Amino acid sequence: MEVALNTEHRLTEVEQRSKSNSHRIDKLEPIVEEINTISKTMVQLVQEVKHTNEAVSTIDKKVERMDSRVDEMEKAPAKKWDKIQDKLLNLVLGAMVGFLMTGLIWAAVQAF
Repeated sequence: MEVALNTEHRLTEVEQRSKSNSHRIDKLEPIVEEINTISKTMVQLVQEVKHTNEAVSTIDKKVERMDSRVDEMEKAPAKKWDKIQDKLLNLVLGAMVGFLMTGLIWAAVQAF
């Protein structure tokens, strides 16, 4: 009889523990589903961030090309001014050499 009571007592404890565990599992199921949903959302966000980074990289390359073009455009007036200065210098030097040559030729003609 004592064995039967002991077995019955243990069986009752097991049933109570089973009910308690079932209740705990029922509480955990929505949490696990929420974690699963969050995980899927995170995967999607990571993919979107990857695409965003690729787009930003492409934009960075385009901006770098535009920067180099803008730099060239900004330097264009300075290049023109440098060319004008070179031409003016050549003109002045040519005029001076021409004047000196004319003077030398004139002096040579006068000497004869």
